[in-house]
Amino acid sequence: MALGDLRLRAQTAWAALQHRQQPVVLVGTATCGRSAGSLEVLKALQRETADRGLECDIVEVGCLGLCYAEPLVCVAKPGLPGICYGDLTPKSAAQLVKKYLIGGDPLPAYALGTLGEGRIPGIPQLYETPVLKPQVRRVLRNCGIIDPENLDHYLARGGYTGLEKALATSPEQIIDALKRAGLRGRGGAGFPTWRKWQFCRAAPGDAKYLICNADEGDPGAFMNRSLIEGDPHSLIEGMLIAGYALGAGEAYIYCRAEYPLALERLGIALGQAEACGLLGADILGSGFSFHIKVKEGAGAFVCGEETALIASIEGERGMPRPRPPFPAVSGLWGKPTVINNVETLASVALIMQHGAEWFAQCGTETSKGTKTFSLVGKVKRTGLVEVPLGITLREIIFGIGGGILDDKEFKAVQTGGPSGGCIPAELLDMPVDYDSLKAVGSIMGSGGMVVMDEDTCMVDVARYFLDFTQKESCGKCGPCRLGTRQMLDILRDITSKQGQPEDLDLLVYLGQGVKAGSLCGLGQTAPNPVLTTLRYFRPEYEAHIAEERCPAKMCREFIYFRIIPEQCVGCRLCAKACPKQAIEGEMKKVHLIDQSQCIHCGMCFEACPPRIRAVERLTGREVFATA
Repeated sequence: MALGDLRLRAQTAWAALQHRQQPVVLVGTATCGRSAGSLEVLKALQRETADRGLECDIVEVGCLGLCYAEPLVCVAKPGLPGICYGDLTPKSAAQLVKKYLIGGDPLPAYALGTLGEGRIPGIPQLYETPVLKPQVRRVLRNCGIIDPENLDHYLARGGYTGLEKALATSPEQIIDALKRAGLRGRGGAGFPTWRKWQFCRAAPGDAKYLICNADEGDPGAFMNRSLIEGDPHSLIEGMLIAGYALGAGEAYIYCRAEYPLALERLGIALGQAEACGLLGADILGSGFSFHIKVKEGAGAFVCGEETALIASIEGERGMPRPRPPFPAVSGLWGKPTVINNVETLASVALIMQHGAEWFAQCGTETSKGTKTFSLVGKVKRTGLVEVPLGITLREIIFGIGGGILDDKEFKAVQTGGPSGGCIPAELLDMPVDYDSLKAVGSIMGSGGMVVMDEDTCMVDVARYFLDFTQKESCGKCGPCRLGTRQMLDILRDITSKQGQPEDLDLLVYLGQGVKAGSLCGLGQTAPNPVLTTLRYFRPEYEAHIAEERCPAKMCREFIYFRIIPEQCVGCRLCAKACPKQAIEGEMKKVHLIDQSQCIHCGMCFEACPPRIRAVERLTGREVFATA
């Protein structure tokens, strides 16, 4: 079937879905929704509508990005705007069927906002709410809106028009379009995409390869996973365009096995594309043939590095190789190879669909377009966001994210995953773009953004992330293998009362050496959390060493707990929670902590009811002041 016929069929089916004379219910069943209980909500909706004999289309969709409000359900009744509901349970889902789908009560208490035109009293428009109004949803335009397992939904919303346009032009014109659009790689340092493609296309050799890096190993990052789960065909279309422009006939998607739902939906989409002639031999009668294979990774963080990823696909241990030659010249099996991440390739499809000038309308002079971020940590509205490059950190964290949990003080935000830097409060108004982040010691990375509050110990944060990268190091080169280990040992000393004043300058010296001497990007960026916390939070390091005090009261070796006699009611909750039986006292009498038995675990502090707050957490000089 020709693409025009496919699209006509799809648009007819999509229009019929939008104008049904029966309700349409979209249930977010991406990984974030499932972890919050969306499958149970789905079953409740199916059971309740069946029991009541209600004809209703219930469709599973991907992540809308409002992860803080999962499970999400969007309901559209004929003639009325759709309503997005959040924090549903099986019980409230059943109530939704009874009160709104059958009755006329829209249940504003559960509603996040309306979708489309029209208004419903008491419910705001969803895209005018603080969490969505600042966003520009391009890459995520279909996520949470379409059925990711239905090719017709993607086609009806303009899908594969970019491929159609690409096949009608030359590879050189496609590369030029990427250049004019200003697209930079969305998976790391932001290398210009067009330049990488140009190197590969100009490299000698008949066989060339394309690899999509969907490994996404950063803790707290889920941009690529969510995009594949919610809109897999956008990735496939981008890969087809890239393959045509590069002169490649074969491609790999390298995705970690820990993403089972993404792999499942990706497999379905690949099968659909092949069945319709959008993938395989002689695509759409153009003479261009292209095949995509999926390679499941074992979760090694180092395989996010290009040459280590290539080694893994080749069946070797995932270890980086010296460069040059770069993969664009000699990559997979020694052939010219381009590696882009999921968001980069989805952006390619958008550029070909709407044009380079349209893409470049967003962003800054040197960082064009939009960027997706996973906003996590101590922020009220966690989720997946897409914003124009150049937006400030303050707008993201306090505007879209709603500010800090429990209205505590903001302390820092880490961008770029475990290899990124920690940015302090005084830089909240800096723009988020490749060059600005680099200037303050951080990186864009794939888009992880971890927010920290006043209770975060920055020394412990540096130790935690360095511990992660040190364990994930392949160990091939000395600076990374030995340097990160030595830095980690020093951080452990500092957080366990063994630190020395000279350790701080030594950490800077070692960090700069590891960055300069490491073979791959893992080692070259691993010291970033340490160097930026030393740069912006050095007094915290000095307090740990000189005063034996953790200002955030988080490092166990510096923390002591005592029971305030005037507030203790003798409920024994703290005694029951203590794993070492270090708390003495009878029921309804003042309790006492035996400091010789206490292991500083904090279980007593957690167990004491907030209304009582009889357990006090002390650090450093506070201990002696209250003795």
